[in-house]
Amino acid sequence: MSSTRFPRAHARKPLFLSLALLLAPPATALAQDAAEEASDAAVTLDTIQVKGERLGLNLNLDASSGALGTKRLLDTPFSVTVVEQEDIEKRGATTLGQVFINDPSVYAAEPSATTNWWGTQIRGIGVTNHYVDGVPMLMEWGGEYPLEAVESVQALKGLGGFMYGFGAPGGIISYRTKRPTASPLFSTTLGWRNDNAFSLHVDASEHLGGPDSLGYRANLVREGGDAYNGAGIDRTLVALAVDLPISDRVVWHAEVLHEDNKLKHEPIYFYWDTYEGERLPTPTYDYENVRVRNSYYKAVTSNVTTGLEWRINGNWNIDVTVGAGRREHYSNKMFGNLLNEAGDYEGSVYNFAGDLRNSVAQVLVTGQVGTGSLRHDLVFGVSALRTWERWGNDWYWSNDFNGNLYQRLDFLSTHVPDFSWAPFSYDERQQAVFASDTIHIGEQWQAILGVRYVDYEQRDRDGDPDVDSRYATSALTPTVALIYKPIDEVSIYGSYVESLESGGRVGFDSEPPYANAGEVLDATTSKQYELGAKYQTGRFGFTAAAFRVERAAQIDQWRGEERWLVQDGLTLYRGFEAIASVGITDRLDIGLGGLWMDASLEDLSPESAGLVGNRPAGSSRRQYVANVEYRPVALQGFSLHGNVRYSGDQYYEDANRVLIPGRTVADAGFRYNTTIGGRSATLTGNINNLFNRKYWNLDTLGEARNASLDLRIDW
Repeated sequence: MSSTRFPRAHARKPLFLSLALLLAPPATALAQDAAEEASDAAVTLDTIQVKGERLGLNLNLDASSGALGTKRLLDTPFSVTVVEQEDIEKRGATTLGQVFINDPSVYAAEPSATTNWWGTQIRGIGVTNHYVDGVPMLMEWGGEYPLEAVESVQALKGLGGFMYGFGAPGGIISYRTKRPTASPLFSTTLGWRNDNAFSLHVDASEHLGGPDSLGYRANLVREGGDAYNGAGIDRTLVALAVDLPISDRVVWHAEVLHEDNKLKHEPIYFYWDTYEGERLPTPTYDYENVRVRNSYYKAVTSNVTTGLEWRINGNWNIDVTVGAGRREHYSNKMFGNLLNEAGDYEGSVYNFAGDLRNSVAQVLVTGQVGTGSLRHDLVFGVSALRTWERWGNDWYWSNDFNGNLYQRLDFLSTHVPDFSWAPFSYDERQQAVFASDTIHIGEQWQAILGVRYVDYEQRDRDGDPDVDSRYATSALTPTVALIYKPIDEVSIYGSYVESLESGGRVGFDSEPPYANAGEVLDATTSKQYELGAKYQTGRFGFTAAAFRVERAAQIDQWRGEERWLVQDGLTLYRGFEAIASVGITDRLDIGLGGLWMDASLEDLSPESAGLVGNRPAGSSRRQYVANVEYRPVALQGFSLHGNVRYSGDQYYEDANRVLIPGRTVADAGFRYNTTIGGRSATLTGNINNLFNRKYWNLDTLGEARNASLDLRIDW
């Protein structure tokens, strides 16, 4: 984003404003300030600025691909989507579903202002691997990573085992946080979301003693009020990044983030396990009928990273990274088990506390060498990763109330949660070594060979001296790829990659409950095959990929009257994805995308043979998206954008008994770059679900029409 930077005399302004921000009340005071600032803005608009922005693909962007190093998207033998800060802010995105709205292969069902309990899918497979500056973060349930601190978000599809080690085969979500800028920066953004949620965001950066001195980037956010669905928002974010050149070739960096996010009285999440009926209840946006006023879900996110970047010479680099992440969960959350088309449900209170931690240390060496007519891009590395968990002493799941979708709910929970901690119960450790070689064979061919060796162990932490629950394994996860480039703007590729995946822990919150709740399932190995093509030139960009993923299946199995979650058979995901964008004129861009997928359960045991050929829970056969951006000549600095997305139907469970219908939802927004009182300013507005389409997500009511407005000023 182009901006007017503040002069050096204002360098201390962020420190004072940061203190004021953290002391500000979350809703009422911000609302009053918003009205005053809007009034001032109305009379001080003056000079118009012109910005050239494009909504579509840019395959010339660089993407960090773990053990493959950093490559241009056009030269990556996998499907990768990068969304930068500019697009995130343009759409007023607060969820990954909004960030990747124009990528049909990335799907996050949960509406905004909800806990995002079930997370994100890539190619129909739930994402369990999230990385922040290369450090793993357990984000797959219970919240979103704060986007105000993010420079870009990447969806790396199928890049599990070799690229980053342990992970689900669908792909990886990778965040790159904001770093110190070359020029001083100080901006404030005042935001509003209906009904009456307000936010204030400060983004400041400077090098304290000139270009080669200590630089910092600070982001602070305070948000509060009630969202469109009645959920109460109470959120504070503090993020700081620093870097310091130690010499001409060595730079030290560090990043710290802490977010306290409490979401109060959000709408109930629903299960369909005992539903009886041929059709689903008609969805409603009378959210007050499905909210418990004293419910809440609190998530505390912390992560810290530090490292050294050593540029040995023009060909060789060494990066050393040490980091840790932590997610704390405190749940007084409500669930409902829907019973019939009339909308009756059995409501349950779910109280628990969870403390999930990660730590990592990694050394990455990258370099280039020549052997005869061949050129090699080499990557070598070693890493050590630890994940450990502890949970609260109280797991409370109880049918404490009943209700109906179309009647007001007056229940208040009387159970007092016990969030005191039990001993650590889960301890997972990985040590890995990896290497890759991208071999340039002339100007038109590249061959990629890579391998990662992982030594994996789950420590015995169940507290029972008579039961040895330790689990250990090792795996060699390779990747092989071939890229053909008839011209520099085109890549045609084929790739194969394996992924070592954790079996996970059987949950406690199902209805009826699993007989083996709390059990940690064994690790498995999955495989992905992909053929694709990419093209980027001028105003046109195109990427397409055909893929096949083979993954160990986790299914429900009934043993008498007991329900067990077991590993049995294979889940196949076969599909094709394509995304294209084109600048029709200097003023008009359009984009199209589609995902066509055939997923099925195969090779099951006789006990589960009735599920053979069924579609896996949560996967849809079709996803389509179209988007547009228009910059009218008559109003310089102004742009309109919008998209329409179709999400196909999904089965709630592997038995394919309850089908969640597909839906088409449209969003629209605008952006206006101008000046206010001589300062660069950007006014952004968005409307989600423009036509207020009523629909069911997999486990929630849909997202009613809601609007946002943000005013950013660069001082």
